[in-house]
Amino acid sequence: MVAILSLGTFIIFFQGFMVAPILPQLSEYFHVTVRHVSFIEPAYLLSYGVSTLFYAPLSDRYGRFPVIVFSLSGFILITAMTGLAGSVDQLIFLRLLTGLIAGGVAPTTIGWIGDHFPYEKRGHALGIFFGFMAAGTAFGSSAGALLTAFVGWRSLFWIVALLGVLILLLLLFKRKEFLQRHNQTIGSLRNMITAYIDLLKLPRARRTYTYVLLNSMFHSGIFAWTGYFFFENYQLDEKGVGLALLGYGIPGLFLGPYLGKMADRYGRNRIIPMGISLGALSVVLLSLHYPLMVSCLLIAALSLAFDMTHPLFAAIITTLSERKGVAIGLFAFVMFMGYGLGSLILSLIIDLGINQSFLVFGLCAAAGAALSVLAFKNEK
Repeated sequence: MVAILSLGTFIIFFQGFMVAPILPQLSEYFHVTVRHVSFIEPAYLLSYGVSTLFYAPLSDRYGRFPVIVFSLSGFILITAMTGLAGSVDQLIFLRLLTGLIAGGVAPTTIGWIGDHFPYEKRGHALGIFFGFMAAGTAFGSSAGALLTAFVGWRSLFWIVALLGVLILLLLLFKRKEFLQRHNQTIGSLRNMITAYIDLLKLPRARRTYTYVLLNSMFHSGIFAWTGYFFFENYQLDEKGVGLALLGYGIPGLFLGPYLGKMADRYGRNRIIPMGISLGALSVVLLSLHYPLMVSCLLIAALSLAFDMTHPLFAAIITTLSERKGVAIGLFAFVMFMGYGLGSLILSLIIDLGINQSFLVFGLCAAAGAALSVLAFKNEK
Protein backbone atom coordinates (compact mmCIF):
# COMPACT_ATOMS: atom_id res chain seq x y z
CA MET A 1 0.00 0.00 0.00
CA VAL A 2 2.94 2.31 0.66
CA ALA A 3 4.17 1.69 -2.89
CA ILE A 4 0.77 2.40 -4.45
CA LEU A 5 0.38 5.67 -2.56
CA SER A 6 3.96 6.61 -3.38
CA LEU A 7 3.22 6.32 -7.11
CA GLY A 8 1.27 9.58 -6.89
CA THR A 9 4.32 11.30 -5.47
CA PHE A 10 6.48 9.68 -8.14
CA ILE A 11 4.51 11.18 -11.01
CA ILE A 12 4.34 14.62 -9.36
CA PHE A 13 8.10 14.73 -8.86
CA PHE A 14 8.57 13.34 -12.36
CA GLN A 15 6.65 16.32 -13.70
CA GLY A 16 8.30 18.72 -11.28
CA PHE A 17 11.83 18.10 -12.51
CA MET A 18 11.38 16.94 -16.09
CA VAL A 19 11.76 20.47 -17.48
CA ALA A 20 15.04 21.30 -15.71
CA PRO A 21 17.30 19.44 -18.19
CA ILE A 22 15.59 21.00 -21.23
CA LEU A 23 15.89 24.64 -20.19
CA PRO A 24 18.28 25.38 -23.09
CA GLN A 25 15.82 23.87 -25.57
CA LEU A 26 12.87 25.77 -24.11
CA SER A 27 14.81 29.04 -24.25
CA GLU A 28 15.46 28.46 -27.95
CA TYR A 29 11.84 27.49 -28.63
CA PHE A 30 10.40 30.60 -26.97
CA HIS A 31 13.31 32.87 -27.99
CA VAL A 32 14.15 33.93 -24.42
CA THR A 33 17.23 33.59 -22.21
CA VAL A 34 17.93 30.46 -20.18
CA ARG A 35 17.75 32.57 -17.05
CA HIS A 36 14.22 33.75 -17.98
CA VAL A 37 12.89 30.28 -18.67
CA SER A 38 14.61 28.90 -15.53
CA PHE A 39 11.96 30.63 -13.38
CA ILE A 40 9.62 27.82 -14.41
CA GLU A 41 11.14 25.72 -11.61
CA PRO A 42 10.84 28.09 -8.63
CA ALA A 43 7.31 29.09 -9.75
CA TYR A 44 6.23 25.46 -9.41
CA LEU A 45 8.21 24.59 -6.29
CA LEU A 46 7.38 27.69 -4.25
CA SER A 47 3.65 27.45 -4.97
CA TYR A 48 3.77 23.74 -4.12
CA GLY A 49 5.40 24.56 -0.80
CA VAL A 50 2.76 27.14 0.12
CA SER A 51 -0.09 24.77 -0.69
CA THR A 52 1.22 21.98 1.55
CA LEU A 53 0.60 24.13 4.62
CA PHE A 54 -3.12 23.63 4.09
CA TYR A 55 -3.49 20.17 2.55
CA ALA A 56 -1.84 18.12 5.30
CA PRO A 57 -3.89 19.62 8.17
CA LEU A 58 -7.04 19.27 6.07
CA SER A 59 -6.25 15.57 5.70
CA ASP A 60 -6.38 15.30 9.51
CA ARG A 61 -9.92 16.60 9.38
CA TYR A 62 -11.39 15.06 6.22
CA GLY A 63 -9.22 11.98 5.74
CA ARG A 64 -6.10 11.19 3.75
CA PHE A 65 -7.75 9.58 0.74
CA PRO A 66 -10.10 12.44 -0.33
CA VAL A 67 -7.24 14.96 -0.20
CA ILE A 68 -4.98 12.75 -2.31
CA VAL A 69 -7.69 12.14 -4.93
CA PHE A 70 -8.58 15.84 -5.17
CA SER A 71 -4.95 16.92 -5.49
CA LEU A 72 -4.01 14.25 -8.01
CA SER A 73 -7.08 14.97 -10.16
CA GLY A 74 -6.27 18.69 -10.32
CA PHE A 75 -2.65 17.88 -11.11
CA ILE A 76 -3.71 15.77 -14.09
CA LEU A 77 -5.95 18.50 -15.51
CA ILE A 78 -3.48 21.38 -15.25
CA THR A 79 -0.56 19.27 -16.47
CA ALA A 80 -2.54 18.49 -19.62
CA MET A 81 -3.29 22.21 -20.06
CA THR A 82 0.41 23.07 -19.70
CA GLY A 83 1.10 21.25 -22.96
CA LEU A 84 -0.96 23.96 -24.69
CA ALA A 85 1.08 26.92 -23.34
CA GLY A 86 1.88 29.50 -26.01
CA SER A 87 4.56 31.52 -24.23
CA VAL A 88 7.05 31.31 -21.40
CA ASP A 89 4.83 33.50 -19.21
CA GLN A 90 1.88 31.16 -19.75
CA LEU A 91 4.12 28.20 -18.97
CA ILE A 92 5.32 29.80 -15.74
CA PHE A 93 1.73 30.64 -14.71
CA LEU A 94 0.46 27.12 -15.38
CA ARG A 95 3.38 25.65 -13.47
CA LEU A 96 2.48 27.89 -10.55
CA LEU A 97 -1.12 26.59 -10.65
CA THR A 98 0.16 23.02 -10.86
CA GLY A 99 2.17 23.52 -7.68
CA LEU A 100 -0.83 24.94 -5.84
CA ILE A 101 -3.08 22.01 -6.70
CA ALA A 102 -0.54 19.16 -6.51
CA GLY A 103 0.63 19.88 -2.96
CA GLY A 104 -1.78 17.46 -1.30
CA VAL A 105 -0.29 14.15 -2.41
CA ALA A 106 3.19 13.85 -0.88
CA PRO A 107 2.56 15.28 2.64
CA THR A 108 -0.70 13.39 2.97
CA THR A 109 1.04 10.14 2.06
CA ILE A 110 3.65 10.83 4.75
CA GLY A 111 0.77 11.38 7.17
CA TRP A 112 -0.75 8.04 6.18
CA ILE A 113 2.60 6.34 6.84
CA GLY A 114 2.78 8.04 10.24
CA ASP A 115 -0.70 6.70 11.01
CA HIS A 116 0.13 3.10 10.18
CA PHE A 117 3.77 2.52 11.18
CA PRO A 118 5.37 2.84 14.63
CA TYR A 119 8.46 5.02 14.86
CA GLU A 120 10.88 2.08 15.10
CA LYS A 121 9.59 0.77 11.74
CA ARG A 122 8.79 4.07 10.09
CA GLY A 123 12.22 4.43 8.50
CA HIS A 124 11.61 1.47 6.21
CA ALA A 125 8.26 2.77 4.96
CA LEU A 126 9.56 6.31 4.52
CA GLY A 127 12.58 4.89 2.72
CA ILE A 128 10.23 3.37 0.14
CA PHE A 129 8.31 6.65 -0.16
CA PHE A 130 11.40 8.80 -0.61
CA GLY A 131 12.83 6.19 -2.97
CA PHE A 132 9.82 6.79 -5.23
CA MET A 133 10.30 10.53 -4.77
CA ALA A 134 13.97 10.35 -5.78
CA ALA A 135 13.10 8.04 -8.65
CA GLY A 136 10.47 10.49 -9.89
CA THR A 137 13.06 13.25 -9.77
CA ALA A 138 15.61 11.11 -11.56
CA PHE A 139 13.42 9.61 -14.24
CA GLY A 140 11.66 12.91 -14.75
CA SER A 141 14.98 14.49 -15.58
CA SER A 142 16.43 11.67 -17.65
CA ALA A 143 13.26 10.47 -19.38
CA GLY A 144 12.09 14.07 -19.80
CA ALA A 145 15.22 14.96 -21.71
CA LEU A 146 15.14 11.74 -23.74
CA LEU A 147 11.44 11.92 -24.62
CA THR A 148 11.67 15.58 -25.58
CA ALA A 149 14.19 14.64 -28.24
CA PHE A 150 11.62 12.31 -29.83
CA VAL A 151 8.13 13.67 -29.11
CA GLY A 152 8.68 17.31 -28.14
CA TRP A 153 8.07 19.08 -24.83
CA ARG A 154 4.30 19.49 -25.31
CA SER A 155 3.71 15.75 -25.70
CA LEU A 156 5.83 15.23 -22.60
CA PHE A 157 3.22 16.99 -20.45
CA TRP A 158 0.38 15.03 -22.06
CA ILE A 159 2.18 11.73 -21.44
CA VAL A 160 2.58 12.65 -17.77
CA ALA A 161 -1.12 13.55 -17.52
CA LEU A 162 -2.03 10.15 -18.98
CA LEU A 163 0.22 8.35 -16.48
CA GLY A 164 -1.45 10.37 -13.73
CA VAL A 165 -4.84 9.11 -14.88
CA LEU A 166 -3.65 5.52 -14.63
CA ILE A 167 -2.36 6.08 -11.09
CA LEU A 168 -5.62 7.79 -10.09
CA LEU A 169 -7.63 4.83 -11.41
CA LEU A 170 -5.44 2.46 -9.40
CA LEU A 171 -6.06 4.48 -6.23
CA LEU A 172 -9.81 4.54 -6.85
CA PHE A 173 -9.80 0.79 -7.42
CA LYS A 174 -8.08 0.32 -4.02
CA ARG A 175 -10.17 2.98 -2.26
CA LYS A 176 -11.68 0.58 0.29
CA GLU A 177 -8.20 -0.17 1.62
CA PHE A 178 -7.24 3.48 1.91
CA LEU A 179 -10.42 5.25 2.95
CA GLN A 180 -10.35 6.36 6.54
CA ARG A 181 -11.64 9.13 8.74
CA HIS A 182 -9.68 10.84 11.48
CA ASN A 183 -10.95 12.04 14.80
CA GLN A 184 -8.57 14.98 14.85
CA THR A 185 -9.94 18.30 13.64
CA ILE A 186 -8.15 21.49 12.83
CA GLY A 187 -11.02 23.90 13.22
CA SER A 188 -10.51 27.51 12.23
CA LEU A 189 -7.60 29.04 10.36
CA ARG A 190 -6.59 30.73 13.61
CA ASN A 191 -6.35 27.38 15.38
CA MET A 192 -4.28 25.99 12.54
CA ILE A 193 -1.83 28.90 12.73
CA THR A 194 -1.65 28.47 16.51
CA ALA A 195 -0.79 24.79 16.02
CA TYR A 196 2.09 25.73 13.72
CA ILE A 197 3.38 28.32 16.21
CA ASP A 198 3.21 25.84 19.09
CA LEU A 199 5.16 23.34 17.04
CA LEU A 200 7.94 25.82 16.27
CA LYS A 201 8.35 26.60 19.97
CA LEU A 202 10.06 23.20 20.29
CA PRO A 203 13.88 23.46 19.90
CA ARG A 204 14.00 20.03 18.26
CA ALA A 205 11.41 21.15 15.71
CA ARG A 206 13.22 24.41 14.89
CA ARG A 207 16.50 22.56 14.44
CA THR A 208 15.03 19.89 12.19
CA TYR A 209 12.98 22.26 10.04
CA THR A 210 16.03 24.50 9.57
CA TYR A 211 17.99 21.60 8.18
CA VAL A 212 15.09 20.53 5.99
CA LEU A 213 15.06 24.03 4.49
CA LEU A 214 18.82 24.24 3.94
CA ASN A 215 19.17 20.70 2.62
CA SER A 216 16.27 21.26 0.22
CA MET A 217 17.82 24.51 -1.03
CA PHE A 218 21.09 22.71 -1.66
CA HIS A 219 19.69 19.72 -3.55
CA SER A 220 17.13 21.63 -5.60
CA GLY A 221 19.50 24.42 -6.53
CA ILE A 222 22.01 21.92 -7.85
CA PHE A 223 19.60 19.53 -9.50
CA ALA A 224 17.59 22.23 -11.26
CA TRP A 225 20.78 23.17 -13.10
CA THR A 226 22.38 19.77 -13.72
CA GLY A 227 20.96 19.66 -17.25
CA TYR A 228 22.55 23.00 -18.04
CA PHE A 229 25.75 21.80 -16.30
CA PHE A 230 26.11 18.90 -18.74
CA PHE A 231 25.02 21.05 -21.68
CA GLU A 232 27.60 23.74 -20.88
CA ASN A 233 30.55 21.58 -19.81
CA TYR A 234 30.19 18.59 -22.11
CA GLN A 235 28.06 19.97 -24.98
CA LEU A 236 25.46 17.21 -24.61
CA ASP A 237 22.10 17.33 -26.39
CA GLU A 238 18.78 16.29 -24.86
CA LYS A 239 19.47 12.58 -25.20
CA GLY A 240 22.97 12.95 -23.79
CA VAL A 241 21.73 14.92 -20.79
CA GLY A 242 19.04 12.33 -20.15
CA LEU A 243 21.57 9.51 -20.14
CA ALA A 244 23.95 11.49 -17.91
CA LEU A 245 21.22 11.94 -15.31
CA LEU A 246 20.09 8.31 -15.24
CA GLY A 247 22.15 7.67 -12.12
CA TYR A 248 20.17 10.17 -10.06
CA GLY A 249 17.46 8.31 -8.20
CA ILE A 250 18.81 4.81 -8.70
CA PRO A 251 20.34 4.66 -5.17
CA GLY A 252 17.04 5.76 -3.65
CA LEU A 253 14.96 3.37 -5.72
CA PHE A 254 17.03 0.34 -4.75
CA LEU A 255 18.60 1.37 -1.44
CA GLY A 256 15.92 3.64 0.08
CA PRO A 257 14.28 0.95 2.27
CA TYR A 258 17.68 -0.33 3.44
CA LEU A 259 18.92 3.16 4.28
CA GLY A 260 15.77 3.61 6.36
CA LYS A 261 16.46 0.36 8.20
CA MET A 262 20.05 1.46 8.81
CA ALA A 263 18.80 4.69 10.36
CA ASP A 264 16.33 2.75 12.51
CA ARG A 265 19.16 0.49 13.70
CA TYR A 266 22.23 2.74 13.97
CA GLY A 267 20.65 6.12 14.61
CA ARG A 268 19.79 9.20 12.60
CA ASN A 269 22.50 11.11 14.46
CA ARG A 270 25.10 9.18 12.44
CA ILE A 271 23.47 8.86 9.04
CA ILE A 272 22.31 12.49 8.61
CA PRO A 273 25.79 14.12 8.93
CA MET A 274 27.22 11.46 6.61
CA GLY A 275 24.54 12.22 4.03
CA ILE A 276 25.07 15.98 4.12
CA SER A 277 28.84 15.49 3.86
CA LEU A 278 28.45 13.18 0.87
CA GLY A 279 26.27 15.73 -0.92
CA ALA A 280 28.74 18.54 -0.26
CA LEU A 281 31.69 16.48 -1.49
CA SER A 282 29.81 15.40 -4.63
CA VAL A 283 28.98 18.98 -5.66
CA VAL A 284 32.45 20.34 -4.92
CA LEU A 285 33.94 17.63 -7.12
CA LEU A 286 31.35 18.34 -9.83
CA SER A 287 32.46 21.98 -9.88
CA LEU A 288 36.03 20.89 -10.68
CA HIS A 289 34.90 19.58 -14.10
CA TYR A 290 36.14 16.02 -14.11
CA PRO A 291 35.62 13.70 -17.13
CA LEU A 292 32.03 12.96 -18.09
CA MET A 293 31.86 9.48 -16.56
CA VAL A 294 33.12 10.78 -13.22
CA SER A 295 30.48 13.53 -13.23
CA CYS A 296 27.77 10.93 -13.92
CA LEU A 297 28.91 8.93 -10.89
CA LEU A 298 28.93 12.08 -8.77
CA ILE A 299 25.31 12.70 -9.75
CA ALA A 300 24.44 9.24 -8.41
CA ALA A 301 26.35 10.04 -5.19
CA LEU A 302 24.36 13.28 -4.86
CA SER A 303 21.17 11.23 -5.12
CA LEU A 304 22.41 8.89 -2.39
CA ALA A 305 23.09 11.92 -0.19
CA PHE A 306 19.45 12.97 -0.53
CA ASP A 307 18.28 9.49 0.48
CA MET A 308 20.49 9.61 3.59
CA THR A 309 18.94 12.85 4.84
CA HIS A 310 15.40 13.74 3.80
CA PRO A 311 13.67 10.46 4.76
CA LEU A 312 15.36 10.68 8.16
CA PHE A 313 14.18 14.27 8.63
CA ALA A 314 10.65 13.12 7.80
CA ALA A 315 10.81 10.35 10.42
CA ILE A 316 11.85 12.88 13.07
CA ILE A 317 9.05 15.25 12.00
CA THR A 318 6.38 12.59 12.52
CA THR A 319 7.29 12.43 16.23
CA LEU A 320 7.07 16.17 16.97
CA SER A 321 3.31 16.44 17.45
CA GLU A 322 0.22 14.30 17.89
CA ARG A 323 -1.23 16.30 15.00
CA LYS A 324 0.83 14.62 12.31
CA GLY A 325 -0.92 16.63 9.60
CA VAL A 326 0.32 19.89 11.12
CA ALA A 327 3.90 18.65 11.55
CA ILE A 328 4.01 17.07 8.10
CA GLY A 329 2.31 20.02 6.44
CA LEU A 330 5.01 22.31 7.82
CA PHE A 331 7.67 19.79 6.74
CA ALA A 332 6.37 19.78 3.17
CA PHE A 333 6.05 23.58 3.19
CA VAL A 334 9.62 24.07 4.39
CA MET A 335 10.96 21.42 2.01
CA PHE A 336 9.35 22.89 -1.10
CA MET A 337 10.09 26.46 -0.11
CA GLY A 338 13.67 25.27 0.10
CA TYR A 339 13.36 23.64 -3.31
CA GLY A 340 12.03 26.85 -4.81
CA LEU A 341 14.50 29.14 -3.05
CA GLY A 342 17.44 26.92 -3.95
CA SER A 343 16.67 26.93 -7.66
CA LEU A 344 15.89 30.66 -7.49
CA ILE A 345 19.16 31.55 -5.73
CA LEU A 346 21.22 29.57 -8.20
CA SER A 347 19.35 31.29 -11.03
CA LEU A 348 20.34 34.64 -9.52
CA ILE A 349 24.04 33.77 -9.14
CA ILE A 350 24.40 31.80 -12.37
CA ASP A 351 26.27 34.72 -13.96
CA LEU A 352 29.25 33.58 -11.85
CA GLY A 353 29.38 30.52 -14.09
CA ILE A 354 27.82 27.11 -13.56
CA ASN A 355 30.92 25.53 -12.01
CA GLN A 356 31.55 28.47 -9.69
CA SER A 357 27.90 28.46 -8.60
CA PHE A 358 28.10 24.74 -7.82
CA LEU A 359 31.26 25.35 -5.79
CA VAL A 360 29.51 28.01 -3.67
CA PHE A 361 26.64 25.61 -2.92
CA GLY A 362 29.02 22.76 -2.15
CA LEU A 363 31.09 24.78 0.33
CA CYS A 364 27.94 25.98 2.11
CA ALA A 365 26.75 22.37 2.40
CA ALA A 366 30.13 21.36 3.85
CA ALA A 367 29.70 23.94 6.61
CA GLY A 368 26.18 22.62 7.26
CA ALA A 369 27.53 19.07 7.50
CA ALA A 370 29.99 20.05 10.21
CA LEU A 371 27.28 21.79 12.25
CA SER A 372 24.87 18.86 11.83
CA VAL A 373 27.06 16.64 14.01
CA LEU A 374 26.15 18.80 16.99
CA ALA A 375 22.60 19.57 15.84
CA PHE A 376 21.54 15.90 15.68
CA LYS A 377 23.80 14.33 18.32
CA ASN A 378 20.80 13.39 20.51
CA GLU A 379 18.64 11.87 17.76
CA LYS A 380 18.10 8.11 17.67
